[in-house]
Amino acid sequence: MGLLEGKVAFITGAGRGMGRAHAVRLAREGADIIALDVCAPIDLIPYDLASPEDLAQTAHDVEALGRRIVTRQADVRDLAAVQAAVDDGVAEFGRLDVVVANAGVVGVQAHENDPRAVFDTTIAVNLGGVWNTVHAAVPALRETGDGGAIVLISSTQGLTGRGGNGTGAGDGYAASKHAVVGLMRAWATWLAPDHIRVNTVHPTGVNTPMVVGNAAMGEYIAQNPEVLNALANLMPVEVLAPEDISAAVAWLVSDEARYVTGVTLPVDAGFVAR
Repeated sequence: MGLLEGKVAFITGAGRGMGRAHAVRLAREGADIIALDVCAPIDLIPYDLASPEDLAQTAHDVEALGRRIVTRQADVRDLAAVQAAVDDGVAEFGRLDVVVANAGVVGVQAHENDPRAVFDTTIAVNLGGVWNTVHAAVPALRETGDGGAIVLISSTQGLTGRGGNGTGAGDGYAASKHAVVGLMRAWATWLAPDHIRVNTVHPTGVNTPMVVGNAAMGEYIAQNPEVLNALANLMPVEVLAPEDISAAVAWLVSDEARYVTGVTLPVDAGFVAR
């Protein structure tokens, strides 16, 4: 029996990368999955986001484990669309126990024509999207009646200022990832009477399309090679696997962590300690 038998988890940004890894790991632990992804480009974000085919692959991987999944294409910036996805999943599965607010973007690029617009877009997805995700899900978590767990995926950039560069993308990413820590702490207090726990996870660089194979980021680093040293980990590890982050998420949302709330958990090969 897995850690999450009989549970239902809502995961954003589930089309690929960390989001897919979270969906697969939680399904392996026994959870059914409500998976949301935008599956479309976002203006000013200079790399390809997940596709409908990617989200279908997530569904295939979850179903291969014998678990059920509801998938929806929606933008986390659209509260009504996020709410509809939650409602559809709860109608299908009858409950909601876990929320993983994973969806996020990084707009790093060599030439920003409108830094403020890049900043605003990053904040809207990475911070506004997290607010929408949790507020859409909380009524269903409460209705289940036996507590629950929320994990907000932040970043090492939510705990440090290393790598700051004054760009719209850099400022927006660092600000949004710090800000979700504030939301986590406020929500941990808000939801504690309902036995709903809220924590943040802070990955260092992860082997996902956001980081590896992102031509815009590669061009920026080529023009600013000092960034690589600033963003190096303490351990001799360049990037982590998505599954490394999902292992921490699975523990946090399980009953093994039933009294863990209000914490910032780095999964970072020593990035923050460096």
